[in-house]
Amino acid sequence: MSSNFKNLYTSNNPPLEVFLKRGSYVESIHKIHAVVCDKKGRVLMCAGNPEYKSFVRSALKPFQVIPFVSSGASSQINDPLKSIAIACGSHRGATKHAREAFKILWEFDIDIKNLKCPCNKDSPLRHYCSGKHAAFLATCKKLSWPIDSYLKGDHPLQIEIFRIISELLSLPASEIYAERDDCGAPTLFLKLVEIARLYSILSSSENAELEQISRAMIMHPQLISDNNYFDTEIIKASHGQVISKGGAEGILCLAKLSEGIGLALKVEDGSRRAKHAAGLHLLKQLEWITNLRIQDIEEKIFNLAEGVNLEVKGELKFQES
Repeated sequence: MSSNFKNLYTSNNPPLEVFLKRGSYVESIHKIHAVVCDKKGRVLMCAGNPEYKSFVRSALKPFQVIPFVSSGASSQINDPLKSIAIACGSHRGATKHAREAFKILWEFDIDIKNLKCPCNKDSPLRHYCSGKHAAFLATCKKLSWPIDSYLKGDHPLQIEIFRIISELLSLPASEIYAERDDCGAPTLFLKLVEIARLYSILSSSENAELEQISRAMIMHPQLISDNNYFDTEIIKASHGQVISKGGAEGILCLAKLSEGIGLALKVEDGSRRAKHAAGLHLLKQLEWITNLRIQDIEEKIFNLAEGVNLEVKGELKFQES
Protein backbone atom coordinates (compact mmCIF):
# COMPACT_ATOMS: atom_id res chain seq x y z
CA MET A 1 0.00 0.00 0.00
CA SER A 2 1.28 3.46 -0.90
CA SER A 3 2.60 5.69 1.90
CA ASN A 4 -0.05 8.18 0.73
CA PHE A 5 -2.61 6.07 2.59
CA LYS A 6 -0.81 5.62 5.92
CA ASN A 7 -2.93 8.13 7.76
CA LEU A 8 -5.62 7.70 10.42
CA TYR A 9 -8.04 9.97 8.52
CA THR A 10 -8.35 7.49 5.67
CA SER A 11 -10.56 4.96 7.44
CA ASN A 12 -12.59 7.56 9.38
CA ASN A 13 -13.54 9.66 6.36
CA PRO A 14 -13.65 7.68 3.13
CA PRO A 15 -12.60 9.42 -0.07
CA LEU A 16 -15.29 10.82 -2.35
CA GLU A 17 -16.18 8.64 -5.32
CA VAL A 18 -17.25 9.84 -8.76
CA PHE A 19 -19.10 7.30 -10.88
CA LEU A 20 -19.41 7.62 -14.64
CA LYS A 21 -22.65 5.85 -15.53
CA ARG A 22 -23.73 4.78 -19.00
CA GLY A 23 -27.44 4.18 -18.72
CA SER A 24 -27.92 2.44 -15.36
CA TYR A 25 -24.46 0.80 -15.34
CA VAL A 26 -21.28 2.10 -13.74
CA GLU A 27 -18.49 2.29 -16.35
CA SER A 28 -15.74 4.07 -14.38
CA ILE A 29 -15.03 4.99 -10.75
CA HIS A 30 -12.72 7.78 -9.55
CA LYS A 31 -11.54 8.28 -5.94
CA ILE A 32 -10.94 11.78 -4.60
CA HIS A 33 -9.23 13.08 -1.45
CA ALA A 34 -10.32 16.53 -0.28
CA VAL A 35 -9.50 18.81 2.64
CA VAL A 36 -10.68 22.17 3.97
CA CYS A 37 -8.33 24.01 6.30
CA ASP A 38 -7.66 27.42 7.81
CA LYS A 39 -4.60 29.63 7.37
CA LYS A 40 -2.83 27.92 10.28
CA GLY A 41 -3.14 24.60 8.50
CA ARG A 42 -5.75 23.17 10.84
CA VAL A 43 -7.96 20.56 9.15
CA LEU A 44 -11.60 21.68 9.44
CA MET A 45 -13.23 19.10 7.18
CA CYS A 46 -11.97 16.28 5.00
CA ALA A 47 -12.84 13.29 2.86
CA GLY A 48 -10.14 10.67 2.48
CA ASN A 49 -6.59 11.55 3.44
CA PRO A 50 -5.71 15.24 4.00
CA GLU A 51 -2.01 14.33 3.99
CA TYR A 52 -2.18 12.70 0.57
CA LYS A 53 0.78 14.07 -1.41
CA SER A 54 0.69 15.33 -4.96
CA PHE A 55 2.35 17.82 -7.25
CA VAL A 56 0.43 21.07 -7.03
CA ARG A 57 0.91 21.73 -10.77
CA SER A 58 -0.75 24.91 -12.11
CA ALA A 59 -2.59 25.57 -8.84
CA LEU A 60 0.78 26.99 -7.70
CA LYS A 61 0.56 29.93 -10.13
CA PRO A 62 -0.98 32.56 -7.79
CA PHE A 63 2.03 32.02 -5.50
CA GLN A 64 4.63 31.90 -8.28
CA VAL A 65 3.35 35.35 -9.26
CA ILE A 66 4.17 36.96 -5.89
CA PRO A 67 7.65 38.22 -6.94
CA PHE A 68 6.07 39.79 -10.06
CA VAL A 69 3.90 41.85 -7.70
CA SER A 70 6.33 42.45 -4.81
CA SER A 71 9.15 43.59 -7.14
CA GLY A 72 6.92 46.32 -8.57
CA ALA A 73 7.12 44.79 -12.05
CA SER A 74 3.35 44.36 -12.37
CA SER A 75 2.65 47.98 -11.42
CA GLN A 76 4.71 49.21 -14.42
CA ILE A 77 2.14 47.72 -16.81
CA ASN A 78 -1.02 49.48 -17.92
CA ASP A 79 -3.91 47.75 -16.06
CA PRO A 80 -1.68 45.70 -13.77
CA LEU A 81 -4.55 43.53 -12.46
CA LYS A 82 -5.05 42.09 -15.96
CA SER A 83 -1.34 41.24 -16.14
CA ILE A 84 -1.48 39.56 -12.72
CA ALA A 85 -4.60 37.61 -13.73
CA ILE A 86 -3.08 36.25 -16.96
CA ALA A 87 0.05 35.27 -14.97
CA CYS A 88 -2.18 33.25 -12.58
CA GLY A 89 -4.18 31.68 -15.38
CA SER A 90 -4.11 28.43 -17.30
CA HIS A 91 -5.76 30.17 -20.23
CA ARG A 92 -7.12 28.71 -23.46
CA GLY A 93 -4.77 30.46 -25.88
CA ALA A 94 -7.36 32.85 -27.31
CA THR A 95 -6.21 36.12 -28.86
CA LYS A 96 -7.23 38.05 -25.73
CA HIS A 97 -4.99 35.76 -23.64
CA ALA A 98 -1.99 35.97 -25.98
CA ARG A 99 -2.38 39.76 -26.09
CA GLU A 100 -2.19 40.12 -22.30
CA ALA A 101 0.93 37.91 -22.10
CA PHE A 102 2.52 39.90 -24.94
CA LYS A 103 1.73 43.18 -23.14
CA ILE A 104 3.96 42.10 -20.22
CA LEU A 105 6.87 41.31 -22.56
CA TRP A 106 6.35 44.53 -24.54
CA GLU A 107 6.46 46.72 -21.42
CA PHE A 108 9.84 45.25 -20.44
CA ASP A 109 11.24 45.10 -23.98
CA ILE A 110 11.60 41.30 -23.86
CA ASP A 111 11.65 39.29 -27.10
CA ILE A 112 9.00 36.53 -27.43
CA LYS A 113 11.88 34.14 -28.22
CA ASN A 114 12.84 34.29 -24.53
CA LEU A 115 9.62 32.46 -23.54
CA LYS A 116 10.55 28.89 -22.63
CA CYS A 117 7.01 27.51 -22.47
CA PRO A 118 6.15 25.13 -25.35
CA CYS A 119 4.97 26.67 -28.61
CA ASN A 120 1.21 26.12 -28.98
CA LYS A 121 -0.40 26.57 -32.41
CA ASP A 122 1.51 29.45 -34.01
CA SER A 123 3.15 31.03 -30.94
CA PRO A 124 4.35 30.30 -27.38
CA LEU A 125 2.05 33.19 -26.36
CA ARG A 126 -0.88 30.84 -26.94
CA HIS A 127 0.48 28.25 -24.49
CA TYR A 128 -1.72 28.07 -21.38
CA CYS A 129 1.22 29.07 -19.15
CA SER A 130 2.46 32.00 -21.26
CA GLY A 131 1.22 34.61 -18.77
CA LYS A 132 3.21 33.06 -15.93
CA HIS A 133 6.34 32.80 -18.08
CA ALA A 134 5.99 36.41 -19.25
CA ALA A 135 5.66 37.50 -15.61
CA PHE A 136 8.74 35.44 -14.69
CA LEU A 137 10.75 37.22 -17.41
CA ALA A 138 9.46 40.67 -16.44
CA THR A 139 10.42 40.04 -12.80
CA CYS A 140 13.92 38.98 -13.86
CA LYS A 141 14.31 42.10 -16.03
CA LYS A 142 13.06 44.32 -13.20
CA LEU A 143 15.50 42.80 -10.67
CA SER A 144 18.45 42.45 -13.11
CA TRP A 145 18.44 38.67 -12.86
CA PRO A 146 19.50 36.42 -15.76
CA ILE A 147 16.79 35.98 -18.40
CA ASP A 148 17.92 32.84 -20.20
CA SER A 149 17.97 30.49 -17.19
CA TYR A 150 14.78 31.68 -15.45
CA LEU A 151 13.30 28.15 -15.13
CA LYS A 152 16.31 26.52 -13.47
CA GLY A 153 15.87 25.52 -9.83
CA ASP A 154 18.97 27.46 -8.75
CA HIS A 155 17.89 30.69 -10.49
CA PRO A 156 17.31 33.62 -8.07
CA LEU A 157 13.64 33.80 -9.11
CA GLN A 158 12.94 30.14 -8.36
CA ILE A 159 14.92 30.35 -5.11
CA GLU A 160 12.76 33.33 -4.12
CA ILE A 161 9.53 31.45 -4.94
CA PHE A 162 10.76 28.52 -2.81
CA ARG A 163 11.53 30.93 0.04
CA ILE A 164 8.03 32.46 -0.17
CA ILE A 165 6.27 29.07 -0.15
CA SER A 166 8.38 27.78 2.74
CA GLU A 167 7.60 30.95 4.70
CA LEU A 168 3.84 30.74 4.00
CA LEU A 169 3.75 27.09 5.06
CA SER A 170 6.27 27.44 7.91
CA LEU A 171 8.32 24.66 6.33
CA PRO A 172 12.09 24.55 5.81
CA ALA A 173 12.80 25.04 2.09
CA SER A 174 14.91 21.88 2.22
CA GLU A 175 11.74 19.87 2.96
CA ILE A 176 9.94 21.05 -0.17
CA TYR A 177 10.51 18.76 -3.14
CA ALA A 178 10.25 20.06 -6.70
CA GLU A 179 10.08 18.57 -10.17
CA ARG A 180 9.72 20.05 -13.63
CA ASP A 181 6.14 20.81 -14.69
CA ASP A 182 5.02 20.27 -18.30
CA CYS A 183 5.65 23.95 -19.10
CA GLY A 184 9.23 23.69 -17.82
CA ALA A 185 8.81 25.58 -14.53
CA PRO A 186 9.37 23.88 -11.16
CA THR A 187 6.26 22.55 -9.42
CA LEU A 188 6.10 21.34 -5.82
CA PHE A 189 5.22 18.02 -4.17
CA LEU A 190 2.99 18.91 -1.21
CA LYS A 191 0.41 17.44 1.14
CA LEU A 192 -3.19 18.31 0.27
CA VAL A 193 -3.54 20.10 3.61
CA GLU A 194 -0.52 22.27 2.70
CA ILE A 195 -2.04 23.13 -0.67
CA ALA A 196 -5.37 23.98 1.00
CA ARG A 197 -3.48 26.12 3.51
CA LEU A 198 -1.90 28.15 0.70
CA TYR A 199 -5.38 28.88 -0.64
CA SER A 200 -6.70 29.80 2.79
CA ILE A 201 -3.86 32.34 3.03
CA LEU A 202 -4.69 33.59 -0.49
CA SER A 203 -8.28 34.23 0.61
CA SER A 204 -7.53 35.85 3.97
CA SER A 205 -6.58 39.35 2.64
CA GLU A 206 -3.78 39.63 5.22
CA ASN A 207 -0.86 39.52 2.76
CA ALA A 208 -0.67 42.66 0.58
CA GLU A 209 0.64 40.88 -2.53
CA LEU A 210 -1.82 37.98 -2.24
CA GLU A 211 -4.71 40.39 -1.69
CA GLN A 212 -3.80 42.06 -5.00
CA ILE A 213 -3.48 38.66 -6.69
CA SER A 214 -6.87 37.43 -5.44
CA ARG A 215 -8.45 40.74 -6.54
CA ALA A 216 -6.95 40.34 -10.02
CA MET A 217 -8.36 36.81 -10.30
CA ILE A 218 -11.91 37.80 -9.33
CA MET A 219 -11.92 40.96 -11.47
CA HIS A 220 -10.68 39.19 -14.61
CA PRO A 221 -11.99 35.62 -14.40
CA GLN A 222 -11.93 35.16 -18.19
CA LEU A 223 -8.12 35.34 -18.03
CA ILE A 224 -7.89 32.48 -15.48
CA SER A 225 -9.23 29.91 -17.99
CA ASP A 226 -12.04 31.24 -20.23
CA ASN A 227 -15.80 31.44 -20.51
CA ASN A 228 -17.43 27.98 -20.38
CA TYR A 229 -14.42 26.56 -18.50
CA PHE A 230 -14.48 25.56 -14.84
CA ASP A 231 -12.30 28.16 -13.04
CA THR A 232 -13.78 31.14 -14.90
CA GLU A 233 -17.37 29.97 -14.44
CA ILE A 234 -16.89 29.33 -10.69
CA ILE A 235 -15.49 32.83 -10.10
CA LYS A 236 -18.31 34.40 -12.13
CA ALA A 237 -21.07 32.31 -10.52
CA SER A 238 -19.89 33.19 -7.01
CA HIS A 239 -19.98 36.93 -7.77
CA GLY A 240 -16.24 37.04 -7.01
CA GLN A 241 -16.56 35.35 -3.61
CA VAL A 242 -14.85 32.08 -4.56
CA ILE A 243 -11.46 31.69 -6.21
CA SER A 244 -10.96 28.55 -8.28
CA LYS A 245 -7.68 27.32 -9.75
CA GLY A 246 -7.12 23.88 -11.16
CA GLY A 247 -3.99 21.95 -11.95
CA ALA A 248 -3.26 18.97 -14.16
CA GLU A 249 -3.70 15.38 -12.99
CA GLY A 250 -6.82 15.97 -10.92
CA ILE A 251 -5.79 18.93 -8.74
CA LEU A 252 -8.38 21.57 -7.83
CA CYS A 253 -8.15 24.40 -5.30
CA LEU A 254 -10.94 26.66 -4.07
CA ALA A 255 -10.91 29.55 -1.59
CA LYS A 256 -13.70 31.53 0.07
CA LEU A 257 -12.64 35.17 0.03
CA SER A 258 -12.24 37.08 3.29
CA GLU A 259 -12.90 33.94 5.35
CA GLY A 260 -9.40 32.48 5.31
CA ILE A 261 -10.67 29.05 4.26
CA GLY A 262 -9.06 26.96 1.53
CA LEU A 263 -10.08 23.68 -0.09
CA ALA A 264 -7.84 21.34 -2.08
CA LEU A 265 -8.78 18.09 -3.77
CA LYS A 266 -6.89 15.43 -5.71
CA VAL A 267 -8.36 12.74 -7.96
CA GLU A 268 -6.21 9.63 -7.54
CA ASP A 269 -6.25 8.74 -11.23
CA GLY A 270 -5.92 12.36 -12.40
CA SER A 271 -9.33 12.54 -14.11
CA ARG A 272 -10.38 16.04 -15.08
CA ARG A 273 -14.11 15.30 -15.31
CA ALA A 274 -14.04 13.72 -11.82
CA LYS A 275 -12.20 16.76 -10.44
CA HIS A 276 -14.89 19.10 -11.75
CA ALA A 277 -17.78 16.87 -10.65
CA ALA A 278 -16.31 16.57 -7.14
CA GLY A 279 -15.59 20.30 -6.98
CA LEU A 280 -19.18 21.21 -7.79
CA HIS A 281 -20.44 18.58 -5.32
CA LEU A 282 -18.34 20.13 -2.53
CA LEU A 283 -19.30 23.70 -3.45
CA LYS A 284 -22.91 22.58 -3.08
CA GLN A 285 -22.22 20.97 0.31
CA LEU A 286 -20.35 24.05 1.58
CA GLU A 287 -23.07 26.35 0.16
CA TRP A 288 -20.45 28.59 -1.42
CA ILE A 289 -22.50 28.76 -4.65
CA THR A 290 -26.26 28.32 -5.13
CA ASN A 291 -27.62 25.08 -6.58
CA LEU A 292 -29.12 27.00 -9.51
CA ARG A 293 -25.72 28.40 -10.45
CA ILE A 294 -24.10 24.99 -10.07
CA GLN A 295 -26.64 23.49 -12.51
CA ASP A 296 -25.79 26.27 -14.97
CA ILE A 297 -22.06 25.51 -14.66
CA GLU A 298 -22.67 21.77 -15.17
CA GLU A 299 -24.46 22.51 -18.45
CA LYS A 300 -21.54 24.64 -19.64
CA ILE A 301 -18.56 22.46 -18.73
CA PHE A 302 -19.72 18.84 -19.10
CA ASN A 303 -20.10 17.58 -22.62
CA LEU A 304 -21.37 14.08 -21.89
CA ALA A 305 -23.04 11.89 -24.48
CA GLU A 306 -26.75 11.14 -24.21
CA GLY A 307 -27.43 8.55 -21.52
CA VAL A 308 -24.09 9.20 -19.77
CA ASN A 309 -23.92 10.99 -16.42
CA LEU A 310 -21.62 11.62 -13.46
CA GLU A 311 -22.66 10.80 -9.91
CA VAL A 312 -20.71 11.82 -6.79
CA LYS A 313 -20.92 9.94 -3.48
CA GLY A 314 -19.50 11.01 -0.14
CA GLU A 315 -19.03 14.32 1.64
CA LEU A 316 -16.64 16.35 3.71
CA LYS A 317 -16.82 15.59 7.43
CA PHE A 318 -15.94 17.88 10.30
CA GLN A 319 -12.79 17.09 12.25
CA GLU A 320 -12.90 17.10 16.03
CA SER A 321 -10.04 19.06 17.56
